[in-house]
Amino acid sequence: MREQRRALVGTVTSDKMDKTVVVTIERVTRHPLYGKVLRRNKKYKAHDAENHCQVGDVVRIRECSPISKDKKFFVEEILQRAVLVDEANV
Repeated sequence: MREQRRALVGTVTSDKMDKTVVVTIERVTRHPLYGKVLRRNKKYKAHDAENHCQVGDVVRIRECSPISKDKKFFVEEILQRAVLVDEANV
């Protein structure tokens, strides 16, 4: 049953909540009539128990039973860390 849960890869766009991150998933589709390539974004709230994620991280989230009203995913792993830029030295 665990293998049938949806897994999505996206970018963390917000980490301001405690134990929760907002992950933006981008998908590319074609318009059914005109064929133009369209980029569509959707935001998911995901459970991050240890608050390890930062804005800009690429993460894999996996579906789970509802944790709260909006949280139905959890962070499975961090695939790529965000590059931190020190503003004082720039």
